[in-house]
Amino acid sequence: MRYFIELSYLGKNYHGWQIQPDAISVQEKINNAISTILRQEINITGAGRTDSGVHASQMFAHFDIDTPLNDNFTYKLNAILPNDIVIHNTVLVKDDAHTRFDAIKRSYEYKIWLGRNPFLLDTTWQLNYSFNIDVMNEAAKILYEYTDFECFSKVKTDVNTFNCIVTNAEWILNGNELTFHISADRFLRNMVRAIVGTLIDVGLEKISIDDFRKIIESKNRSKAGVSVPAKGLFLTEVKYSYL
Repeated sequence: MRYFIELSYLGKNYHGWQIQPDAISVQEKINNAISTILRQEINITGAGRTDSGVHASQMFAHFDIDTPLNDNFTYKLNAILPNDIVIHNTVLVKDDAHTRFDAIKRSYEYKIWLGRNPFLLDTTWQLNYSFNIDVMNEAAKILYEYTDFECFSKVKTDVNTFNCIVTNAEWILNGNELTFHISADRFLRNMVRAIVGTLIDVGLEKISIDDFRKIIESKNRSKAGVSVPAKGLFLTEVKYSYL
């Protein structure tokens, strides 16, 4: 039997989603908790891999067991997990359902706080700049015209293609919070943080909209902007056709 779990986590205390030697990960914490409850070794598969310090307001993972879960499984799981990881739902799915390969859309948000706010230090990048948000949004629309985003990918990565289909990319200002929303069928490693860093250069008028287009066409990571801090990035949605 295959189960999907829907979860959220604050990434501050973790070295990303994926298990790695000598570092605490979200995947490891959940593996250990489920294995403790079911009294067998369980290894979950996630919908993606968030980097160290990145958060998720919606994430999915799956695992297999031989017998049905009890109705109170989710309650038990939350009881032994750290407070910064929360399981929202556990759903029985078809045996070949896959949280990573079956996802048809993923969405991220990057949060910038314009000014200083001590209560949001772990979840926003705080800046005292004045941005031209209109031109940032104009540049963001250019992402719809391309599918090859090698310029925004980490240089050393094991992907077979740098192609992604971006379906939404926009900046929204709400009071002092400036949020970049982006959705696509898939994302490359570090892609969102690199896009945000480059669009910030546009908003500060360090580069033009035409420069932004040329950066994409260059397929060269060194031409794009800096990778912004992880703490402002949230995975906000993973969508499936059958959920």
